[in-house]
Amino acid sequence: MKRRYLRAKESRRVRDELVSKLTVASEFVSAKEPIELAEGFGYEVFFISGKPTFARSKARLFPTLTNEEFIGHFPTVVVDMGAVAFVCNGADVMAPGIVRYDGTFRKGEVVVVVDERHGRPLAVCFTLYDAGEAKKIKQGKVLENIHYVGDRLWTLLTGQNAS
Repeated sequence: MKRRYLRAKESRRVRDELVSKLTVASEFVSAKEPIELAEGFGYEVFFISGKPTFARSKARLFPTLTNEEFIGHFPTVVVDMGAVAFVCNGADVMAPGIVRYDGTFRKGEVVVVVDERHGRPLAVCFTLYDAGEAKKIKQGKVLENIHYVGDRLWTLLTGQNAS
C-alpha cells in the first residue's frame, strides 16, 4: 500500500468525519497533525504521527487495533476466554460470551473487545444496542465484528499472521 499525505482541505474533511462519527476523535486528532492515507485491499488506512490510527471499509470508519493509544479511548466490552477464538476468527460477539461492559455507548458506535484474562484488544465492533439495552440481553448477537486480530487489515498493518 502506497502512502501519501492528505492536503489541508482533505485533512479537514477527514477530521470533521472523525469528530462526527467517532466521538473521541476530537480529543485525539490535532488540526496541526498531518494525516497520511494508504489505500488498497478494500481499505483506506489513515496514519497519524506515522501510526495506522483508523481505517475505512465499505464507507464505515473505525479505529485500527494496531494503535493501542487511540483505541484506549473507546468503551470496551470484556469477553470470556471461551469467546476469544470465535472473535479472532471474525465472529460477531454474542451476549453469553460477554463478561462486562466498561464505558457507555449508543447503538451504532464503536467499542473495543478485550479478553478477560489479559485485557488485550481482540476486535473493533459496532454496537447493535445502547449500553443499557445490551446489558439486559442474555442471548443473541450484541456486537458486529468489523476488525479483529488476524484479519486482512491487521495482517497488512503488522506484517504478521495471528497464529
